[in-house]
Amino acid sequence: MLPGELIKKLRKIEITTRKAVDETLAGQYHSVFKGRGMTFEEVRLYQPGDDIRTIDWNVTARLNETYVKVFAEERELTVMLLVDTSASQDFGTRQKTKAELAAEIAGMLAFSAISNNDRVGLVLFSDRVERFVPPKKGRKHVMRIITDILTFEPSGRGTDLNLALETLLRVQKRRCVSFLVSDFIADDFEEAMRICARRHDLIPVVLGDPFEASLPAEGIVVVENPETGERRRVDFSSTAVRRHFEKFVAERQSARERLFKKLSMDFVSLQSDREFVKPLVSFFRARSKRQAA
Repeated sequence: MLPGELIKKLRKIEITTRKAVDETLAGQYHSVFKGRGMTFEEVRLYQPGDDIRTIDWNVTARLNETYVKVFAEERELTVMLLVDTSASQDFGTRQKTKAELAAEIAGMLAFSAISNNDRVGLVLFSDRVERFVPPKKGRKHVMRIITDILTFEPSGRGTDLNLALETLLRVQKRRCVSFLVSDFIADDFEEAMRICARRHDLIPVVLGDPFEASLPAEGIVVVENPETGERRRVDFSSTAVRRHFEKFVAERQSARERLFKKLSMDFVSLQSDREFVKPLVSFFRARSKRQAA
């Protein structure tokens, strides 16, 4: 991507995501992702309706008036973005690639975080850890994260979700909110997700493209696996071939969703040919209601 194109793209992402955050997402983010706990702030005179469990008996005895402790939410969190940079992320048939969608989603999540005074970090991964950006605050830091996702040229082509999750466990010892942004075209990552979800609030963000779920009737086409380089001639005009492919994709999606539910993990699925703000806001609202229930 040329410098001029990059600047234009970055500016567009910043305007779009910050507007969405300011108008709709910041409040949802704050209600869904609570701080680490409550910290003591001050004492004040007891008022009718105060919880008697908050009475500060030492101050009350000393001043001969009833005082209660006032607590404030310890708001600051760490948000980690684990973003898949494997070769399959460069795929996109209509509006944008999955990699571009990942950058926009990461931008929205990052701006939501800093608007709540949280820190944001980044792990870019393929079949290896490509880059680690330690958590920080501020607009410049968020723009760096978006730039890295858009422009980084990975060394690996495959997808190793286990390595990404193991990296999160290694670099982030304290509990954090972590978004795993990937198309999840990988195998055997259940145990790593189980371990990671016990320590962190892990949220899978599943990226997809419509062409990955349904083949066009275009005759014989040479297709290539972007992660392995393997090529194969496929007869797209065959109804049997298209049905077999669609069945395979549907079964893979069902298995993935069963795994997330088995691990009691909230997840959100987003498509590269559709806008993502409303689905993301809806996801946060639904999650907030489940937590309040």
